[in-house]
Amino acid sequence: MKTDIRNRDDIVILVNAFYQKVKNDSTIGYLFTEVALVNWEKHLPIMYDFWDNILFHTGNFEGNPMVKHRMLDQKSTLNEIHFRHWTKLWKKTVDDLFEGEKANEVKVRAENISKLMMNKVVV
Repeated sequence: MKTDIRNRDDIVILVNAFYQKVKNDSTIGYLFTEVALVNWEKHLPIMYDFWDNILFHTGNFEGNPMVKHRMLDQKSTLNEIHFRHWTKLWKKTVDDLFEGEKANEVKVRAENISKLMMNKVVV
């Protein structure tokens, strides 16, 4: 039986599962593994903080995701398909692992963030 996202430990499970899918994804994986050359040991804790702050208002995230995505777009053009696919993968990962109010909230927040990024980055 699935539970709701209750704490940072659940965020860690979600983020790890999501990026495991991303790394092997034929649509967006290359952006992380070949273009951005993501250092996962550094990136994952930042993502834990980001989503922990989004869901539980911890205030433990510092950074500017918009700048990072604009820099990535300069290296390899991002498009609407990338953002829509990212959102689809995120929602599927949430649905595979969790259900409840916070699970629904994190899907809505991710979709809104993705749309905002797409509108600011994709020209």
